[in-house]
Amino acid sequence: MSKRIQKGETFKANEAISYAEGGVVSKELIHNDSGSITLFSFDEGQGLSEHIAPFDALIQVIDGEMELTVEGTAYDIKAGESFIIPSGARHSVAAHKPFKMLITMIRGNAANRVRFTN
Repeated sequence: MSKRIQKGETFKANEAISYAEGGVVSKELIHNDSGSITLFSFDEGQGLSEHIAPFDALIQVIDGEMELTVEGTAYDIKAGESFIIPSGARHSVAAHKPFKMLITMIRGNAANRVRFTN
């Protein structure tokens, strides 16, 4: 679905983004000085290499299942489940099968950052 998301209207996040064969698709819903909210779809075999985000990130899987590796620990996150990646944590994403997620990144004060610990 390529319809633009309108503020003040209901929508189904899972239907607001499509899969692309052999690819990753993103659709930014909100972006401002406070942070951003973005929908992603990953086809099987796709992913994101390890990186660090300067802000906390809330991952919400809305379809399928993803593998999220944070600070060397792998987590399988299924549709309906969520995970908070702390700012500054090394993380990567792998799609062993297609999945969709919603990611909310919140900008914050560097002094308030908490490191991820198991």
